[in-house]
Amino acid sequence: MTTIRQRLVPYGLLGPGLIWLLLFFVIPMYFMAELSLKTGSLETGYQLTWAFSNYTDAISQYGTQFWRAFYYSAIASFLCLLIGYPLAYAIAFKAGRWKNLMLFAVVAPFFPTYLIRTIAWKTILDDSSPVVSVLKTLQIVPSDGRVLATSAAVIAGLTYNFLPSMVLPLFAALERLDRRLLEAGKDLYASTAQTFWKITLPLTMPGIVAGVLLTFIPASGDYVNAIFLGGTNQAMIGNVIQSKYLVVNDYPEAAALSFTLMAIILAALIVYIKFAGTDALMGDEEEAR
Repeated sequence: MTTIRQRLVPYGLLGPGLIWLLLFFVIPMYFMAELSLKTGSLETGYQLTWAFSNYTDAISQYGTQFWRAFYYSAIASFLCLLIGYPLAYAIAFKAGRWKNLMLFAVVAPFFPTYLIRTIAWKTILDDSSPVVSVLKTLQIVPSDGRVLATSAAVIAGLTYNFLPSMVLPLFAALERLDRRLLEAGKDLYASTAQTFWKITLPLTMPGIVAGVLLTFIPASGDYVNAIFLGGTNQAMIGNVIQSKYLVVNDYPEAAALSFTLMAIILAALIVYIKFAGTDALMGDEEEAR
């Protein structure tokens, strides 16, 4: 009896999480998948006609918005990594007694709502703002040019909003790094740069991958930054989905667009795991030891 109970304990611990996923993920996804194959309107009602044309139309009509979403998200993820890795490294290795305060500073932008943070960036990048004036003085921006309503503004907003999502996994990976490995590298006459490239960077690769995923995936479906910081020529696929759901009320096509976006991201992730292996996501424990 005791053995049976011991075997059931892991399943009991998994139960609440599985029930949560079933109720709030699997079931809603099923209904959304069914909706994506329907035709009709709010006035006439929706009928399940297995309209797979909703998916082909989604790709053919909005390919530009898909490409723009992935392009902007990739650049924002790269910028987050470029900014976030040195910051996480400094917090993990150099901050000392200021570590908790610096971590708080990283997380603090999450306290205001996402919408408020984005509107604040709209004020910062406005044509009459001091920041834009300085950029014009430095001739980074032409005297008759502007920053707001450009692709650069949208990418800047994405980078700022998702930077904490990059820093925290990087910090976690750097924090649990065995410092003795770094000392061993220096004992073997490796320079600081060689120690970083040969030891630190490979062992923190799971944190990099996690940070990129946590940044790229939500950024590719974002629509708030493009609304407030971009113009009509900077619309991403998230803007199309939002418009289909809330403005046009074309629910089947909006659902098809959502599933197409998820499918592309999932396919890219599966291809990455196929070639890089799960160690790129989870880390190689044996190698770390």
